[in-house]
Amino acid sequence: MKKLILGMAIVASAFAFGQKKDANALNAQLQEANKVAMDAYNAKNYAAAAPKFIEVYDLLKSSGQDNKIYMYYAGLSHALANNNDQSIKIFTDLVNSGFTGVETTYTAKEKKTGQVVNLDKSTWELMKKNSDYSDFKTEQTKSIEPDLYETLASLLLNAKSPEALPVIEKGLAKFPNNAKLKEAQTTAYLQSGNTDKFVSGLKEQLAKNPSDPTNWYNLGVMQAKNPATANDAIESFKKAVELKPDFSDAYQNLVYTTIGDDAKTVGQINALRKDKPDEASKLIDERRERFTKALPYAEGWYKANPKSIDAVSALKEIYMVTKNMDKVKEMKAKEAELSGAAK
Repeated sequence: MKKLILGMAIVASAFAFGQKKDANALNAQLQEANKVAMDAYNAKNYAAAAPKFIEVYDLLKSSGQDNKIYMYYAGLSHALANNNDQSIKIFTDLVNSGFTGVETTYTAKEKKTGQVVNLDKSTWELMKKNSDYSDFKTEQTKSIEPDLYETLASLLLNAKSPEALPVIEKGLAKFPNNAKLKEAQTTAYLQSGNTDKFVSGLKEQLAKNPSDPTNWYNLGVMQAKNPATANDAIESFKKAVELKPDFSDAYQNLVYTTIGDDAKTVGQINALRKDKPDEASKLIDERRERFTKALPYAEGWYKANPKSIDAVSALKEIYMVTKNMDKVKEMKAKEAELSGAAK
């Protein structure tokens, strides 16, 4: 979540109302609401900050200034307060309104004091005729529109909303090279059950950034679901652990993908032992070979997560199948230790 930069200030000269008394009163309200909003945010009281930013927005709007940047701040504050429904509504409205956050600031320097002052556009134009001012400058802020789409996409994905994908695709139509939206699109495909597009998205991301261990892992997970691509899954998981040597989940999947459906294999061996012992022996040898291949991955899993009882149990079973009884004894002791600590 992008951190708010709360260095904004409401400039009294920006308000031009019919009566000075009304202008002063409104300006006082604006300054107070803005201060409360910033103080609440800086104190991490985001739930209190959000409505105050909305109050600032409403006060400005009542003066004819539709400055949606304050709604943006309100939406971020709601998100940080985990008020996701309110945040989603605000960001949806901002995206649909075409808000970009681009603002132009107008400044001039007082010749007498050398002080640079902020002005609204009308006052700035008038001051150009005033010989007491010089160095008239304008500056435009950067667009935050990509951030609006990224944040809204993240909120909708977290809420598992079906609206996530349309928002992401709308954002990508405007910002086709946005990496965060591309990643969000891949996640949205998975949430919507479109696994083919999910896998395609992962491969596209990996083509651009082959050093992402998480994407290699996710690709492996999808490949492991299909026995025909199990070998591809193993290669993907191996890439993940090469890039991230302590990637415990990737090691775990390497173990189980390499071993395959062991319960099915054991069932076949038991069914063949009596009548077809040669075939049973062949299956036993093939099983032992798979367990031998899985051994370094299991040891990597244990090294990455030595407190995982699942890693210890898997390693113990592999040592049993590969007939390393000293290691079996060691893993049994570790298993008992971890089981006792869990009670």
